[in-house]
Amino acid sequence: MLFMKNIPKKYFEYSNRKQLLQRAIPKLNCLWADVIFLLPLNPYHVFVVLTSLGISVKHNVMFYKIPIQRLNDNINAIYFYDKEHYQGPTAPIPNEEIELISLKEYVELDSIPIDTIMYFKKEHEKGRNFGMFAYIPHILTLGNINLSNLEVVNWSSKP
Repeated sequence: MLFMKNIPKKYFEYSNRKQLLQRAIPKLNCLWADVIFLLPLNPYHVFVVLTSLGISVKHNVMFYKIPIQRLNDNINAIYFYDKEHYQGPTAPIPNEEIELISLKEYVELDSIPIDTIMYFKKEHEKGRNFGMFAYIPHILTLGNINLSNLEVVNWSSKP
């Protein structure tokens, strides 16, 4: 389970980001701004795909490696972020896109979804800026995470 150590300021430059923070999350009964978003795979997989497509990215992007046990006191869900259901950052999240999860059943992903790879390729060919985690399922956790004594990993370093 990984969480970006520093959110780039550029994230908030897009006009729809403020609206996004008010987006309701079904089943968790909260807003987008109320949860912590976690990547359910090692970010190295994202880095490799981006660079293999010739996309220039920073090499020193750091992530906290969070043991799943640190989420025990939280309410947790998976946001499937399925391309077929995604209607944009300000559209409501369909109910079927969120599933409450048991941490005992959690399994980390070991690859990037093909829809993500195709999205990277298409947006790069068009010369547009794009989200680095599009169509990759996210773990949403409602609560706090103790970040003390966590390992920090560089996404460009092979695990």
